[in-house]
Amino acid sequence: MEAKVDQAAVLRIMNGTNKEVHAMGAKVEQRDKIVGDKKKENIRVIAITSGKGGVGKTHITANLAYILSRMKKKTLIFDADMGLANIDVILGLSPKYNMHHVLLGEKSLLEVMVSGPGGIKILPAASGIQEMAELSKGQKLSLMDELNDLNDSFDFMFIDTAAGITGNVLYFNMAAKEIIVVVSPEPTSLTDAYALIKILYNGHGEKRIMLIVNMVKNSQEAGEVFMKLSKATEHFLDLSVEYLGFIMHDEKVSDAVRQQKIFAEIYPTSPASKCLSSIARKICRDKPEKYNLGSMKFFSRAIIGADHG
Repeated sequence: MEAKVDQAAVLRIMNGTNKEVHAMGAKVEQRDKIVGDKKKENIRVIAITSGKGGVGKTHITANLAYILSRMKKKTLIFDADMGLANIDVILGLSPKYNMHHVLLGEKSLLEVMVSGPGGIKILPAASGIQEMAELSKGQKLSLMDELNDLNDSFDFMFIDTAAGITGNVLYFNMAAKEIIVVVSPEPTSLTDAYALIKILYNGHGEKRIMLIVNMVKNSQEAGEVFMKLSKATEHFLDLSVEYLGFIMHDEKVSDAVRQQKIFAEIYPTSPASKCLSSIARKICRDKPEKYNLGSMKFFSRAIIGADHG
């Protein structure tokens, strides 16, 4: 009953009027051979997530990584939808090995890592393997050790999570200091995003939570969507989420999806590509010092210890 009351209250806040729209806008040798020998001390680990599927999260991850790579940033995508691989599919890649082989101890991360458009690196997930949907504590510890070896090799590591609030989704979001939540104008997208943010914020430490509003008609619609969610998080959670930007609804995106291509690569001047390029520049420009992102370990044993899987 409480959940119903809470959701109804959230919807009332979201639907309230507010004229203000925020303008806030294999070892070292093997690793170096694959990812380069330049050491990185300030890797930014950013989870890209959503409360529900179908909002364009994975396509945003792939295109954002591509744009940053074109900006000379060494970028890695970790497909954390462990049982339903997505990144390699939308890019038309057919990796021989995936994260299932890593967790079985058959391959290292470097052995399953593949290259994508623009020089981005990808750690592909498995597909159709049920036990990958919920990792055990031992599997998380093993994965932590391998991922920490990559800590100084990239400027950005994007974790493309599954949608929703399953154990894996929450775990991978908790591992990152920065979280991008992708929403669309659909009411269910907003309420599900609020539910996800609430769980992440309550009891899981300080996070930088940012919002991308996808598939909008214009900046005004994006601002209205952001304000609905922002008002709810401020009213009920005393949490301010950051407005990272918006992406226009663009038929070129659908065309690129059908071709299994990066829309920012084949349609660099399309409205969606321009929007995402603006977001990429903002991410690079607005690194938040207060979140102590430098020299971080990807996974925390404290996080794993708090897990009951």
